[in-house]
Amino acid sequence: MNQAIDLLKHHRLKKTPVRIQILEEFLKADRALSKSDIENAFDKLDRITLYRTLKSFEEKGLIHKAVDGSDKIKFALCHNGCTVHEHLDSHAHFHCNDCGKTFCMDDISAPEVKAPKGFTLGKTHLVLAGKCDTC
Repeated sequence: MNQAIDLLKHHRLKKTPVRIQILEEFLKADRALSKSDIENAFDKLDRITLYRTLKSFEEKGLIHKAVDGSDKIKFALCHNGCTVHEHLDSHAHFHCNDCGKTFCMDDISAPEVKAPKGFTLGKTHLVLAGKCDTC
């Protein structure tokens, strides 16, 4: 709980019970979490509150979207250094085709890609897929 409170304080977010609980789910997870993963961890959680909490966490640099090529939006904790102005999580994400879990591959950076003439590149995502170490 102290780590969750410290992270909220560091990112200048109000320390509400729901925010603390959601952040604790991220802290104990070894993978990216979808909204339904988070909802399933609670007896009752308002979807609008969850949506707003995730949006606030992402805007403040606390979590990032873990794009994995699936139809579910997943989120993972950011590393130290991500801020309101800049996300520094340009690493690969591994999607397990068997269990559906998505993992951050922190030591595999997304390559720099030059956009074709006339195009402006905003973001790049590197998705690896296969079988995870537990499947």
